[in-house]
Amino acid sequence: MAGLRLGPLLRYTGGSSATVWVEASRPCAAEVRCADGAHGTARTFQVAGHHYALVPVTGLTAGTATAYEVFLDGARVWPMPGSPFPPSVIRTPDGDDEVRVAFGSCRWASPSAGGHDPVGPDALDRLAARIAADPDAERPDVLLLLGDQVYADEVSDATRRWLAARRDLAEPPGDQVADYEEYTRLYYESWLDPEVRWLLSTVPSCMIFDDHDVVDDWNTSAAWLADMRATPWWRERLLSGLMSYWVYQHLGNLTADELAADPLYADVLAAPDGTDVLRAFAAEADADPASVRWSYRRDFGRVRLLMVDTRAARVLDEERRSMLDPGEATWLREQALDGRESYDHLLLGTSLPWLLPHLVHDVENWNAALCGGERGARWARTGERVRRAADLEHWAAFPSSFEALADLIAEVGSGPDAPATVCVLSGDVHHAYVAEPSWPGRAPDARVVQLTCSPVHNSVPLSIRLGFRFGWSAPARALGRLFARHGRVPRPPVTWRKNGGPWFGNQFMTLTMRGRSARLRLERALANGAAGPRLTTVTESELTP
Repeated sequence: MAGLRLGPLLRYTGGSSATVWVEASRPCAAEVRCADGAHGTARTFQVAGHHYALVPVTGLTAGTATAYEVFLDGARVWPMPGSPFPPSVIRTPDGDDEVRVAFGSCRWASPSAGGHDPVGPDALDRLAARIAADPDAERPDVLLLLGDQVYADEVSDATRRWLAARRDLAEPPGDQVADYEEYTRLYYESWLDPEVRWLLSTVPSCMIFDDHDVVDDWNTSAAWLADMRATPWWRERLLSGLMSYWVYQHLGNLTADELAADPLYADVLAAPDGTDVLRAFAAEADADPASVRWSYRRDFGRVRLLMVDTRAARVLDEERRSMLDPGEATWLREQALDGRESYDHLLLGTSLPWLLPHLVHDVENWNAALCGGERGARWARTGERVRRAADLEHWAAFPSSFEALADLIAEVGSGPDAPATVCVLSGDVHHAYVAEPSWPGRAPDARVVQLTCSPVHNSVPLSIRLGFRFGWSAPARALGRLFARHGRVPRPPVTWRKNGGPWFGNQFMTLTMRGRSARLRLERALANGAAGPRLTTVTESELTP
């Protein structure tokens, strides 16, 4: 008898359809049955001995919520017997509804029930608990997870023991994951958390990877990549990371029409075992990153989301260094400008912040100039060492890409068809802040903001907290200009100021958009003694008049 190993995850939802992802213990037929009669079925596909299905659910009614159950080979496996949670539901959007988007990044796996949590309460656990306590109250329409859904290079104690029972940790890559099977362990550990499992079953989600989904500083530079490719373990790690990302995260990002037109998905479904097909795809993605597009677009009524890959799409050659390859940059521009009159809010999801504390921005610009040879070969070698040691690889470390994004945002946000807001949603830096840019001699009609929020469940040392606080200060700005002058770096095409933060802790942000109005809220998970962890609102503000 087939069992439910992982899931269900409610992924795409449209007016009359949805997709539900599951992992089963053996080959089987997966079925989703809704209380209103809508349903869907799919046979599992196999990758590396694991069995998955992405079930397309049709016959839904726009603007409604219906409870659903999951069956494997006709036996009900969800809700689980004795579940303390309310029924999982599929809520379908209505074109005129308000859209509520919750987002964050960097979720290190929570410990098993009752275990000590070294990084504090999980913000997603607390969100799940609040929704479960009052299912009819406010909830996100979609959850955006902006990178580091799993940590391939920073595993929990339980996973480290599991790895040690499987292989010799004295051999590279040591206590980091090495292959596809070990990646499945990370997802199993992270998504079996009871509260998060239920949350992902009832709130649609969109995801994108960041570095820790593969390894810290993934694709920092061409020299970094050459060093990694020289190690005996890197190729298997990268291929397994891309394969598992495609299965566990990427597939669910796609709409039903995109899935139907995806030749790779068709080939994996058609194969008795899709491992070789998927591995060949991952190898091609490694050899020619521009051959694959991980970025995607989702429209939620009059809200457009462009989720941008800022890891695998990079051009690393120092003479052509860019955050996005030419095809990716063209795609982003086309999607942002396409039918501007049809959306009121543009969300640019990029795991890495576009606008950073001023000192950090100037140091990354300076470092990019050194590595590019502005001060000669000796400084270039020093710059590469500093780049890796200090994680200098955000948008500011790709100056031409930073400027191109600034130009695109200004263009999208100007003119009679401009949206009310352009929001750059990011994570990665383990704190939260709001920054607002301005263009000298040019004032976009849209309200443009950088909204950075992380971690969902992780920590940041006190030294880093102090550094980020200092990075926004006036003395830090003056220090940053000294770095910029040494690197012969021109001033950026935009200026910006911090409107809120920095805020630290396990947290997430929620954007609520209705018509041309938008409201932002930041909530943090706090320990609460004997009463247990809770969510508290840190700040709330209107982004539009």
